[in-house]
Parts: sequence; C-alpha cells; structure tokens
Amino acid sequence: MGFVRDWYPWIKAFHVIAVIAWMAGMLYLPRLFVYHCAAAPGSELSETLKVMERRLLRAIMNPAMVAVWILGVLLLSQQDVTQGWLQAKFALVAVISGLHGLFVRWQRDFAADRNRRPARFYRIANEIPTLLLIAIVILVIVRPF
Repeated sequence: MGFVRDWYPWIKAFHVIAVIAWMAGMLYLPRLFVYHCAAAPGSELSETLKVMERRLLRAIMNPAMVAVWILGVLLLSQQDVTQGWLQAKFALVAVISGLHGLFVRWQRDFAADRNRRPARFYRIANEIPTLLLIAIVILVIVRPF
C-alpha cells in the first residue's frame, strides 16, 4: 500500500477532521433530543427540531462516521494491529459506532412522534460520547499498553 504510505499525513489529517465533525454531531444530537422532549408533538418547535436532527445526521454525522471508518482502516494498514492500545481504540470506536446507530433509531422515533423517554435519559446519553472520546484520545496519545 504505497499510496497510503505516501499520503499518510494527509489521510491522518482528514481522519482527524472527520472525527471532529462526527464527535460534534454525537455531542449535539442528544442535546437536541433533550429540547425535543419539551416540545409538544406537531408543534412548530417539534417540527423544527425534526428537521435539525435529520439534517445533522444526514449531512454531517453519517458522512463523517463513514469517513472516519474508511480513513481509519487505511491508517490501520500501516500499523502493527497487535498493539493493545490500538485494539482497545478499535473496540471503543465500534462502541461509539453502535451508539451512533442508537441515535439514528431515537431520531426516527422523534420524527414519528414516538419518543417515550424523558429528557433526563437523553442528558445522560449525551455524556457517553464524551467519555468514549476521552478514552480514545488517551489511548491514541498516551498508548498506555
């Protein structure tokens, strides 16, 4: 994979940019869900939040997640995949990808006026991407094992 080796710094830069975009959405979408809980179904606020949530997912979060995975796999091709920190990072990225899937499901529930969870649930869910991000950054920078 000479291409990846030659373009490694650029691939890594775009990977980091995609991570930032994805994490911005992962931190913002559950906050929109908190506000959406307070909006009456069918109200102007509810309809506005539906549009915001859908656009955030489709225009930012989904493309950013796909870019993170594609670019990450390219970067992975140049790494020793037996390193413990890298395996732990990969596992946490899989977890945050699963969380992304949950966010998609919750967005669909809101879009269909089927939300059954209180705002507190989404406030707690809003903290999970932060904790995962902290752990991933520590693994990448410190490489503790």
